[in-house]
This record gives sequence, structure tokens and C-alpha cells, in this order.
Amino acid sequence: MTPESNSLAWPAPAKLNLMLRVLGRRPDGYHRLQTVFQFIDCCDRLWFTPREDGAIQRVVAIPGVPESADLTVRAARALQAHAGCRRGADILLEKALPMGGGLGGGSSDAATTLVALNQLWGLDLPEDELAALALPLGADVPVFVRGRAAWGEGVGEQLTPVDLPEPWYLVLIPAGQVATAAVFADPQLTRDSVPVKLSDFLAGDRRNDCLGVVRRGYPEVAAALDWLEAVGGGQLTGTGGCVFAVFTDRDAALAARDRVTSRFRAMVARGLNRSPLLDRLTAGPT
Repeated sequence: MTPESNSLAWPAPAKLNLMLRVLGRRPDGYHRLQTVFQFIDCCDRLWFTPREDGAIQRVVAIPGVPESADLTVRAARALQAHAGCRRGADILLEKALPMGGGLGGGSSDAATTLVALNQLWGLDLPEDELAALALPLGADVPVFVRGRAAWGEGVGEQLTPVDLPEPWYLVLIPAGQVATAAVFADPQLTRDSVPVKLSDFLAGDRRNDCLGVVRRGYPEVAAALDWLEAVGGGQLTGTGGCVFAVFTDRDAALAARDRVTSRFRAMVARGLNRSPLLDRLTAGPT
């Protein structure tokens, strides 16, 4: 299977965490969070070819990711088992989003797999059921399934849709990956933030409680933040390592990108309150 064999790809967009507060640790070891998710128009792309023999396999391997750990394969098998479906699929993933960057690429790939195969296999499971199936795959997967910018609580799965401005972002991608588990295990991580309301965020509270830990432990991320602060401010998405700055128009974001040192990869993206996956879903199973 090649991209040309299926005319219409299924997008898996990136997200930004526009703020992140850590309220405490739960008995199961996960942390209680408050966050704001917004999508951006940079996407991985996937193609699916249904099979009648029940096999689920990826067409192209991802370096360093065995098939048993591939979230697209895990999502497809979880959906297949949940629905008692006898069909399978060949999955082709074209990666554009960095791994371990805080943009949610793997989670988005898993969500797109659930949404696409739900349609292509003719299962017609409702969104709430897909979102519940998504959560064991990762705390960020449900927001990608639902496809709307959201205020998130719990471990990030308690979602309230929000209507936000859709600015332009300059996103820097430092070298290396940030280990999310290590950040949340760090003894210096703030774990007792006072809960805030959406109105506080809208009034300008954009704090990310992981920032200090990541700055200390990852010099390349710290350098990228320093560079962005020199051009008008920088923020960390999730636990990083990607960082971003907000611009009111595309030209300003592009002008800043053109000044980025070769030390960092950079991309300009538009903020989106509606995931392009929802638009692809309405286009049908072509």
C-alpha cells in the first residue's frame, strides 16, 4: 500500500497545551491536572486498507518502536476486540510530528486509527464509547477522538469544549526527547497548585508547572525558551520538549521563524478549535 493507493489521507493533528497545572498525585500514581488543549494544523497522515482476514499490521515500521508498542496497532486491536470485529487493516503512517515533543503525535495517531476504523469497519460506535476506549491508550487520546479544543481536568480526560482565539504559533523543536515519566517523578515538580478556572486562563494565567523541571533537566529546551523569550515570549507544551510563542498573524510568525537559529527546527502553525479529523470523518470512507 502506498499513499497514492488511497486518495484521501486521515489527518492526525498536533496539539498544544496552552497551560498545565499539577494539582496533586492520585493513589494510582497519576497526577491530577488542569490544562487547555488546542489543535494546530500540523499533522501526521494515515492510510487504512481494511482486510477480511482479521490481521492488523503496519506497512512501514517506525524506527525504535516495535509493533507491539505502536499506538496505531494497539488502538486498532483494542477497537477490534471491543467491538468483536472480524475485520483487520493494513496501516500506513506518514510521520511529520516529532516523537517525545509534547505535541501528542502518538496519541493523535491512535485517535485517528480509532475514528477511521470505526467508520471503515462499519462499527458506528458513538463518540463517548470511542473516547472511553481511547483513555487506556493514553491520557491525551480522548481529546483527539473528540476533536474539539478543550479545558481538561482529571488526568486530562475530563473535557469541556472551549471556544478560543485561533492565533498563529511559532513552534520550536529542540534536539532530543523529554521523558514525561521522569518529569512527573521529579521530586522538585510542583504538585500542589491551587485549582483555577477557565476565566483565569482567559485572563492570562498560562503557567506550566513542569517548566522548571524541564528547564533544569534539558538544556536544549531551556535554550529554545530563551530564544523565544527574546522575540516576545515562550511557553512549554505539556512536558515538552517543544516550545512555542503566540502571534496574532501569520506574517509575524513567519518573520520570527526566519530568524530562528539553525540549532532548532521550527514550524509555523495555525491554532484550531476543531480538529481536521472531524472534517475528514464527514468526507466519508474514500
